[in-house]
Amino acid sequence: MENSAANAAAAGFLIVWYIVILALAVLMLVANWKIFVKAGKPGWGAIVPFYNTYCLFDMSFGNGWLFLLTFVPCVGTVMAIIMYVKLAQAFGKSGGFAVGLIFLPVIFLPILGFGDAEYIGPA
Repeated sequence: MENSAANAAAAGFLIVWYIVILALAVLMLVANWKIFVKAGKPGWGAIVPFYNTYCLFDMSFGNGWLFLLTFVPCVGTVMAIIMYVKLAQAFGKSGGFAVGLIFLPVIFLPILGFGDAEYIGPA
């Protein structure tokens, strides 16, 4: 009897957890779509694997093919950090905003997408 109550509680927790994760995924998808549109890229590019990374690097660096460096071990992490810093600069945001993009992208990407930030271009 006790085991079935624990299983039900665990199942209920997992259902709520999956709903929260799904909501965050949809929020990030829509935020990326808005960021792409602001930068003059097709919004659907936010949902295409690899192409979305290419577009982010193109928005940040002006050269999308630099995204291939993310496949090099250790270099990929550094390039992703630099990409977020340059993405913040491309939208006219400060270094503090870039730190937010690096550590809390779930919060700062929607701010970038839904906020009044305008795409300036790669620095």
